[in-house]
Amino acid sequence: MDASETFGTDAEVRYEREGRVGRVVLNRPERYNAITETMPGALREAVAFADADDARVVVLEGAGDAFCSGYDLQIFAEAERPVPGSQELPWDPMEDYALMKQNTRDFMSLWRSQTPVVAKVDGPAVAGGSDIALCADLVVMAEDATIGYPPARVWGCPTTAMWVYRLGMEGAKRMLLTGDLIDGREAERSGLVHRAYPAAELDAEVSRLVDRMAGVPANQLAMGKLAVNKAVEAMGLELTQTFATLFDGMARHTPEGVAFKERCEEVGFKQAVAERDAGTLFD
Repeated sequence: MDASETFGTDAEVRYEREGRVGRVVLNRPERYNAITETMPGALREAVAFADADDARVVVLEGAGDAFCSGYDLQIFAEAERPVPGSQELPWDPMEDYALMKQNTRDFMSLWRSQTPVVAKVDGPAVAGGSDIALCADLVVMAEDATIGYPPARVWGCPTTAMWVYRLGMEGAKRMLLTGDLIDGREAERSGLVHRAYPAAELDAEVSRLVDRMAGVPANQLAMGKLAVNKAVEAMGLELTQTFATLFDGMARHTPEGVAFKERCEEVGFKQAVAERDAGTLFD
């Protein structure tokens, strides 16, 4: 190991490098790498560390059986309000925006880094986990891994807003008007991710890709990434993220969002999420 470091409470994010390839690892496997209050900042710190290190390319992955299961709903949904993201009513939209915009900036450190980032998704990348994955430069999935944004059904809007830029109008609307999860095969067919492979082949295929990239001079990689990013930003990415982040706060404080939060407190988030995703919560 040529370099290693940990970031955040209880080493929520881990960085290590061998040769020209760095790895940023979301490191809460016992909670499927669910996002805490401090994990977004820890991710930003790890990306900054990687950017200053000698890595030519970074692999972003999750420890254990998931990439990232989204925000930890034991923290943000089951606990009685006020909690981060669920204020006492009436709510202050700009207080909520400040909180979520900072998280979005932290996730977007993957986008802003000069070092290219390849997300290796070998398990669920759900809700806020999909926000993180789609900020990477390339996403490579296991065929049986899943990705999507179920809070689009109630209680959320994806703040990094990458869906439309990766899928176009029809594909983005399909995902955000249904809240569906799709597997790696469909994600590749739709153009959401670069490639999907059988799970047993994923590590080798990601290594093959990043080793190919790592043979390019760091300045060439930085120029190629920046040129593409600026084209996307010129399409209005920052404006889209501003609206999406405001809408995310609204979604958590609508009558339906408040009812979902109360249901989580009453029966636990697993049951409340099952009812939400079945479309029965507001019958």
